[in-house]
Amino acid sequence: MPESSSKLFNYAGKKVVLTGGASGVGAAAVELLAEAGCTDLTVIDRNEPTGAATAYVAADLSDPDSIDAACEAIGGGTDVLFNNAGVAGVHPSDFVLRVNYLGLRRLSEGLLPTMNRGGAIVNTASVAGQRWPQNLNEILELIAVDGWDEALGWIADHGELVDPTPYEFSKEVAQVWTMYGSRRSYLDFGVRTNSVCPGVIDTPLLHDFRRHLTEKVIDWMVDQSAGILTPAEIAAALLMLGTDASAAMNGHNLVVDHGFMGWFNTNQVDFAGLA
Repeated sequence: MPESSSKLFNYAGKKVVLTGGASGVGAAAVELLAEAGCTDLTVIDRNEPTGAATAYVAADLSDPDSIDAACEAIGGGTDVLFNNAGVAGVHPSDFVLRVNYLGLRRLSEGLLPTMNRGGAIVNTASVAGQRWPQNLNEILELIAVDGWDEALGWIADHGELVDPTPYEFSKEVAQVWTMYGSRRSYLDFGVRTNSVCPGVIDTPLLHDFRRHLTEKVIDWMVDQSAGILTPAEIAAALLMLGTDASAAMNGHNLVVDHGFMGWFNTNQVDFAGLA
């Protein structure tokens, strides 16, 4: 018999870990998790959250030692991990890849062996990574590099691929890692892995995105969709992927963008605004 909707979307009794919970989408997720019954929420961030988290672990997600210490502090029994923290492309390329991919991967792999079966990992990617098929072979080559320093070496050696658009490339890698990593996480540990790919969101990071993507591109994307997204709209999608409502979803990159990519892919956007 199907579960009731209240149980499907319920976080009561679940141990949840969320990165980047001090502002924007993460702060909205903290509030929504509390409303959904979560009473065991640990936020990992450089800044302490002001919302209803029950524990805070200070960590630098660009530093492998800091990530390992965070995993030790959290311990076992996690039901849902939200890899939500991220940075825009205004930072150096290696830093963007460390936070948006390497840190996400290291935290996931650090917690995964002790996560509860039936749990979920949910990554925050981006529609900016939708061009991953064009770089799939190179991305799989990077994913095959296990060591942190070795991966940074690969990134340094592929500046022609990474440096022009480090944020976009990092989110391409995040999408491919979501698909690639979902097989092992599910078969070996019974944990699903999915991602949310937002469009333009009204968060404190929007200023950085306007700097690196330009005002023109951001305004065009908002104009060609159904408007700018709110942090709560993206947080709601994240929470859905962490619940039993998405129990059959694994290795999926969920686009949440008010329709922009659907219209873009079917030639229904007006490129005149980019001229």
